[in-house]
Amino acid sequence: MVPYVHKLPALEVVKSKIYDREPLSKLLATWRFKDQKIVFTNGCFDILHRGHIDYLAKAADAGGKLVVGVNTDASVKQQNKGASRPLQDEQTRALMLASLHFVDAVILFDDKTPENLISFIQPDVLVKGADYDANETDPAGKKYIVGSDKVRARGGEVRTIEFLEGFSTTAIENKIKSPSF
Repeated sequence: MVPYVHKLPALEVVKSKIYDREPLSKLLATWRFKDQKIVFTNGCFDILHRGHIDYLAKAADAGGKLVVGVNTDASVKQQNKGASRPLQDEQTRALMLASLHFVDAVILFDDKTPENLISFIQPDVLVKGADYDANETDPAGKKYIVGSDKVRARGGEVRTIEFLEGFSTTAIENKIKSPSF
């Protein structure tokens, strides 16, 4: 006879992947103890689309556990992405990302850049889109990956992933606004 195992409601499982710093710190320690390679990436992820799915799946393939930093609404505003951004609130964006089976943890961050969060997480692999340059070492450079110096100093790696052409939040927003839509 198979013993009964209580199953959490699916939405609770998804919500349980959204972390504050202290609980995430404990989870990171557990993963490190188990020799899990921790991958970190970040973004606004305003409208989750096929390009995001492709990018995040490839980021997850770079290690054992994927942590995604999500800009808070205030942080998005600091980036001058336009008056209409973010289109969705931070909790909604975090929940959508946490619903992806290959995302292991989601954490919101309020800073303009994820530098402090990267210092906190200390990932083994830092991933950004190919609009950045993993070899750029000048922090003033336009293609510099924030936090890459810290990751490399710990012996980690910095990678970029090509975007899936034709898929972006801006393209979707423009399509919605076009009169032919």
